[in-house]
Amino acid sequence: MAPGSLAARLQQPGLIIAPGIHDGVSARLADRMGFDCLYMTGYGSVASSLGLPDAGLASYTQMLDRVAMIARTVRTPFIADGDTGYGGLLNVAHAVRGYEAAGASAIQLEDQVFPKKCGHTPNRRVIPAEDMVRKIRVAAESRTSKDFLIVARTDARTEHGIDEALRRAELYGKAGADILFVESPESEDEMRTICERVDKPLLANMVEGGRTPVKSRLVLEQLGYRIAIFPVTALLAATEAMAAAYAALKTQGSSAGMAQPLYPFSQMSTLMGFQEVWDFEKKYAED
Repeated sequence: MAPGSLAARLQQPGLIIAPGIHDGVSARLADRMGFDCLYMTGYGSVASSLGLPDAGLASYTQMLDRVAMIARTVRTPFIADGDTGYGGLLNVAHAVRGYEAAGASAIQLEDQVFPKKCGHTPNRRVIPAEDMVRKIRVAAESRTSKDFLIVARTDARTEHGIDEALRRAELYGKAGADILFVESPESEDEMRTICERVDKPLLANMVEGGRTPVKSRLVLEQLGYRIAIFPVTALLAATEAMAAAYAALKTQGSSAGMAQPLYPFSQMSTLMGFQEVWDFEKKYAED
């Protein structure tokens, strides 16, 4: 699918489920599942590539490299986390152009003070709404195609309350954001209020163990959300499985008889593209 097809999909009815991807393996797996959209999680990308918390420690260049790698790996449109835009207005323009050229379908920008923090963690602070409005205007004007979407996220709910978060969402929509992301509502009632008062496509962030209750697809659709991201579901599942495997190796000294299910090695080799390598070598083998 072409990167711009996310914009076309938003014109169609139904909730878009976007699972989180954070590295080449997760990208390849999710790409095969037939989702309409994927979500390149900053939390997972920073954790998997740097072994660090999602706290503004990854540079624009490092994140752009991850965007480009994912774009080379998948055919499914994906939203890419762009943090705060990596600096001032000029940085935002540069980031938008870079993400678009690399092959993302959308960039997510948030109104946190730099260095930012993961959305469901404490002590997040936001910049003045007017400063974020300027960022969104610059982002919207810097893209080469309107099929490249701007996702505007506000983290104001946790520190300033739902009314301030809604005020900011309205401002960001008027500034040119295509999708609005009110982070960390703390109840289904708050989620309903957001959907009732915001008239642009809304994104719900489903973080298991986070501040927002994880709801079913049916409930999210009934509330009025258009996109639901599950940014760390696969990362948490993979980490749990790795922890169990490492614990078994430590205890037993071998994988023989390990209770933890393992993805078959032959399927893993196929997933990573070894068949193409073997076909290439066969085609160009010396006589």
